[in-house]
Amino acid sequence: MNGHSAVVGHNPASDTDAPLIYFSSVSENTHKFVRKLGGRMARIPVFTHEETLLARQPFVLVLPTYGGVSGKGAVPRQVVKFLNVEENRTLIRGVIGAGNTNFGETYCLAADVVAAKCSVPVLYRFELMGTSEDVDRVSKGLEKFWTQQWQNQK
Repeated sequence: MNGHSAVVGHNPASDTDAPLIYFSSVSENTHKFVRKLGGRMARIPVFTHEETLLARQPFVLVLPTYGGVSGKGAVPRQVVKFLNVEENRTLIRGVIGAGNTNFGETYCLAADVVAAKCSVPVLYRFELMGTSEDVDRVSKGLEKFWTQQWQNQK
C-alpha cells in the first residue's frame, strides 16, 4: 500500500490534491465561474453513477443550489455522494455557494446545508455564473483564507 487508506472499488485516477473542488451541472454555470478563478481545481463528476473524487488535501467546495423555491433536494446528489466519503468530509475547509436570487430564501441554500453539516464556514455566495467582481473577490478571499489556514497549522 502507498500509505493512503484504500477506498474499496476506488480508482486512484480520481484522487485529487486540488485546493478547489466543485460541482457543476450540465448547465455549466458553476464550471464557468470556477474556470475564471484559475489554479488547480477538480470537478465532481456530473453523473452519480460515475466514480466520485477522493480528496487528498484540504479543499474548499464550490456548489450550486438545486430545488428552486422549495429548497427540497438543495444539495446535488453528486455532492452528497462525494461528502459521504469520510476522507472528503474530513478535508473540507470551507464552502462557496452558487445560486439564483429569484429563489428568495433558498438562495445558496446548499452551501448553508453543507457548511452546517461539515462545521465549516460559507466563504462566499454568488449568483449564477458570477460577475467579474465576484471572481476578483473570491480569488483574493481564497488566497487570504489559505494563508490563514496555513498559519493556523503552525
